[in-house]
Amino acid sequence: MQISNMPNLGKVNEEKLNLAGIRTAEELVAIGTESAYLKTKHLVDKVACLHFLYALEGAICNIPKKGIPIQRKAELKSFYQENQ
Repeated sequence: MQISNMPNLGKVNEEKLNLAGIRTAEELVAIGTESAYLKTKHLVDKVACLHFLYALEGAICNIPKKGIPIQRKAELKSFYQENQ
């Protein structure tokens, strides 16, 4: 499956992930949210934002970003802050 067909991720984010070496939805799911974020941040988008991190999580879980549980959002926000 193409990454751009996943929830929350369009062609722009698909291109960023492709440039980071993540080419399919299956690869994205396998690598996981945090690893995909770090790989993209270090290789492609030095200023990747918190909303990109949420978009990855939602895509991997096959839900809209707004559907991410509050506890998981808090974990992701903490991860984001630690990696700035």
